[in-house]
Amino acid sequence: MLSLNDDQAGKSPAQRQVRGEVAFRTRFLRKREPMRFPRHILEWQPFAEITDENAGKAQDKTLLRTHTCGELRKEHLGQTVTLAGWVHTHRDQGGLIFFNLRDRYGITQVAIGPEQGEDVAAIARDLHQEYVVSVTGEVAPRPEGMLNKKMETGEVELRPTSIALLNKSAPPPLIPATPELPSEETRLKYRYLDLRRPEMQQTLLLRHRMAKGMRDYFDEQRFIEVETPILGRSTPEGARDYLVPSRVFPGNFYALPQSPQLYKQILMIAGYDRYIQIARCFRDEDLRADRQPEFTQLDLEMAFVEMEDVLGVVDGLVAHIAKILLDQDVSLPLPRMTYDEAMERFGHDAPDLRYGMELIDVTDLAGESGFRVFEGASQSGGRVRGINAGGAAEGYSRKKIDELTEFVQGNSQAKGLVWFKVETDGKLASPTAKNFKPEVLEQIGQRLEAKPGDLLLFVADSFDVTCKALHLLRKRFGEELKLYDPRSMHYSWVVELQMFEWDEEENRWAAKHHPFTAPRPEDIEKLESDPAGCRAVAYDLVINGSEAAGGTIRIHNADVQQRVFNLLGIEEEQAQERFGFLLDALKFGAPPHGGIALGLDRWVMTFAGRDNIRDCIAFPKTQKATDMMTEAPGSVDERQMRELGIEVRKPEKADK
Repeated sequence: MLSLNDDQAGKSPAQRQVRGEVAFRTRFLRKREPMRFPRHILEWQPFAEITDENAGKAQDKTLLRTHTCGELRKEHLGQTVTLAGWVHTHRDQGGLIFFNLRDRYGITQVAIGPEQGEDVAAIARDLHQEYVVSVTGEVAPRPEGMLNKKMETGEVELRPTSIALLNKSAPPPLIPATPELPSEETRLKYRYLDLRRPEMQQTLLLRHRMAKGMRDYFDEQRFIEVETPILGRSTPEGARDYLVPSRVFPGNFYALPQSPQLYKQILMIAGYDRYIQIARCFRDEDLRADRQPEFTQLDLEMAFVEMEDVLGVVDGLVAHIAKILLDQDVSLPLPRMTYDEAMERFGHDAPDLRYGMELIDVTDLAGESGFRVFEGASQSGGRVRGINAGGAAEGYSRKKIDELTEFVQGNSQAKGLVWFKVETDGKLASPTAKNFKPEVLEQIGQRLEAKPGDLLLFVADSFDVTCKALHLLRKRFGEELKLYDPRSMHYSWVVELQMFEWDEEENRWAAKHHPFTAPRPEDIEKLESDPAGCRAVAYDLVINGSEAAGGTIRIHNADVQQRVFNLLGIEEEQAQERFGFLLDALKFGAPPHGGIALGLDRWVMTFAGRDNIRDCIAFPKTQKATDMMTEAPGSVDERQMRELGIEVRKPEKADK
């Protein structure tokens, strides 16, 4: 029997196995000759650009089709072609039969008249929606007055000489040709039918082009894509991990990655100074319309950089993607503001800058206003802030303003709203106006640049409460008053974010991002004395009021890292247990490095103009993290459970 030496004692089976493999490799491979590659492989050679003109057209032709359903134009008139696809719509008008044939490239009308013969007409007559057919015939011009300018193939039609039924379809519970959508539950259960809808295909095509555009851009910038492991070690921090039991090492678990964070820092230490990866990530957390338990992010890391270097690279990416997808020219560098400025002006760390309506502070005036609520907030260290909904006074009755008050109270901790309508003489009118000193009301109106017909709304409370309440109001007014073009795009940076937040449940400081985020150099001395005032070298990209990317410069100094761990209550032994491999690597010449992660699913949602992230993913989960189509998660058989050494305790049924 083998005995464990002191170095192996106390190690997990996986750790002992790895150490054994390392020892073997050290003994027997130490004299191995280095691998030699041709010089042209080692030198940087960007790939030639693939364009629509030179890519894939030959591949469209197969043994079952010569053209796609979106390809035929006037230049194809008189040609004999074969199309294959699904019956999109079908119309039998007695002597004439029409059906539209659809594939992912488009739709072509097929027309059958007496000249096509009874054999062809008989087959066409029996077709139904979503049947799969192959049609061979001559490309002909549509009759005068029957052109369809809404279709790219709308000037021509196919007059068949033969129709082959490739497959029938059961009556579909979801018809791709129908604009009215069934419930989302039906769409997710029959996802393969939902994905046939042209709108879904266009969204997934946009997703493909976005991912390709990102890879092309970073290839030109000399980044390399490196895949990092899916099965890793659990490092509890932030959201819950998805765990995978090990059959080989019973009682031990892998964790699916919440992000490639630790691995990409390892790659910087390993010398790969420009890394990207379109990575799959997993978080077991409560879901929202724009969250999924498994999601995709574009992950990047750079060595020997400061914040401006990372922002500059992402600025270029934004301009590149906006140009290829929207034909939009973006002025660089992107505008930026600090976290403190964003919270002061807009009440949110990801403000929508497509419109104004900034938050205005009147705390100094409130203290002498004569209105007890305002004076109380001012004297207790709170804030009194408001917004000007320009021209909204007439459109918001007392009832609608009461609805706004309920909305704010139900979604924030604000106790209520104080409001004024600006009359034609410039005076502020409200049931509470009589409680204010007239001169103070006049000054408040001047500060908010009030004009006749405006609606002014105020919240008096703590800074955080006024931020949340007025941000919600600002967002609602932006939509209801149509203050921006929903098709417009605005990109900006928010920088110098908070480094720590107080965890009420744990009664301790927690990392706002992750424990390897670097503080601003001027804030290092605040780590122990003023954690709340400590700002990180962190940055968020904001698109149309949503966080589209977030990143930081990392700590590469062991002393600063230990001080951060101490503040977070992470003991040395605990840190070694969670992040030991990274902490060990940091001892071997770690360069200054930083990076960012871009939520690809959310980018697609924003650029496609969608409001539900599930419409931007081929096979998404529901808000309960279930797959309606495959019915995952599901049970497994007892044999698998025994092999894993797992016994499941089912929750007891609640008493009736």
